[in-house]
Amino acid sequence: MNPTPWLARQAQRYLNPGLALVASIALLLPFSYSALAQESRFDGLEYRSIGPFRGGRSAAVTGVPGENNLYYMGATGGGVWETRDGGANWKNISDGYFGGSIGAVAVSEWDPNVIYVGGGEVTVRGNVSHGSGMWKSTDTGKTWKSIGLTDSHHIPRVRIHPRNPDLVYAAVMGHLHGPNEQRGVFRSKDGGEIWEKVLYIDDEVGAVDLVMDPNNPRILYASSWRIFRTPYTLSSGGEGSALWKSTDGGDTWENLSEKDGMPEGTLGIIGVTVSPVNSERMWAIIENENGGVFRSDDGGETWAKTNDDRNLRQRAWYYTRIYADSQDGNRVYVLNVGFFTSSDGGTTFERVPTQPPHGDHHDLWIAPEDATRMIVADDGGGQISFDRGNSWSTYFNQPTAQFYRVTTDNHFPYRIYGAQQDNSTLRVLHRSDGNSIGERDWAPSAGGESGHLAPHPVNPDIVYGGSYGGLLERLNHDTSESRMVDVWPDNPMGYGAINIRYRFQWNFPILISPHDPDVIYAAAQ
Repeated sequence: MNPTPWLARQAQRYLNPGLALVASIALLLPFSYSALAQESRFDGLEYRSIGPFRGGRSAAVTGVPGENNLYYMGATGGGVWETRDGGANWKNISDGYFGGSIGAVAVSEWDPNVIYVGGGEVTVRGNVSHGSGMWKSTDTGKTWKSIGLTDSHHIPRVRIHPRNPDLVYAAVMGHLHGPNEQRGVFRSKDGGEIWEKVLYIDDEVGAVDLVMDPNNPRILYASSWRIFRTPYTLSSGGEGSALWKSTDGGDTWENLSEKDGMPEGTLGIIGVTVSPVNSERMWAIIENENGGVFRSDDGGETWAKTNDDRNLRQRAWYYTRIYADSQDGNRVYVLNVGFFTSSDGGTTFERVPTQPPHGDHHDLWIAPEDATRMIVADDGGGQISFDRGNSWSTYFNQPTAQFYRVTTDNHFPYRIYGAQQDNSTLRVLHRSDGNSIGERDWAPSAGGESGHLAPHPVNPDIVYGGSYGGLLERLNHDTSESRMVDVWPDNPMGYGAINIRYRFQWNFPILISPHDPDVIYAAAQ
């Protein structure tokens, strides 16, 4: 007896139609003889995009000097993207070669045909993804070649010598969940064929930022960071976290963290930048009990704290990026939940006049020849400004959304549900009566950005959705009635684990019983 048809019928009986297909496929796999016989049924299936075209997180962007409309963006789950019209349209240029999480994108100033990409984002969330090492293109992204550092997992910075596209540096964080040797600052003198480790602390400390002096490429600044992540802990900082300087292209390094004016005690993540107007002026933003923004006017020999506003340094492990203006020696930018700028050398900061259309900012590129032209990376993708942040391009044209979970309902045509990171939940029709699936076919649903969703099997307009903190919402799409049905009626945000009645994971599961649609399960602890 071939058990496959019977198992498939049970899946169709107890699961909704969309998941029944997936379950049927999964059930076929153990029976190799049946799998071979059935294989032709699925040969014609192809993936198609059904949206939403609402950008997901990016931590790596760059432009090209002298090319006003050309920019690149690395998505945390969608590879490398290019726009040639100032952000009006985006096109993926890495599909077929690599994809996934991108940590750094760099274009050679000397030869803009040469692009280097480092895999693995710097935003070390609990749901972080790692990359696949270094990649290189010599034809503006038409083709790519893997060039090593495949055990690096996270490469948050790549820097290229301004007059030699074969001389390239990579800041490598390494594994987040345990020790490994491939971390620190690496250098290649032959375009990525051979990599040498030029700054190494130990197998638990990686490099998180890397800056080349715009006026002297022999001078490099790097920050090292001890970072460790598990599903239930985050440890940022400790022995080995420091700020470093090299004056010989990376052959030797000096620890600037021990200089006068630097904060004492445990150091965490450090961001660093150098003014192109005056190489002696540099800034660092430092995670420390007495941290904040620090400035040096003598190339790092002495430092002074200029600002300790918590708005600039909250949740340091997720942000801590600082950028000098390309034409104004007193202007500097800091990225955090908000996008901040200072015009007095880092003493006072204010929000950029018009904030980018999405929050949580992670990277910034400023055109060297025109400081009003920039691109920012945030939890909504990449957005471009031509007027120093007074207006921005949209992120509603980037199909790079990062979804935690996907499910379907029993509606006809069935709808697909998902929760998008740092946005809302959505339900999307799998087919439309129009020419394409568009915004009219998308709708917000129950819960929040991190939640599981559970549509009612009998009435699919009733949806249960979760979010972090144990939030659990029952939403009736037909009547617009929303009701909170949390397991425990308390908001645990800000509490320590010892004071929380039930400890719900960021992405805790929610399920409706296949035997009784009135029975709902939600899992904590």
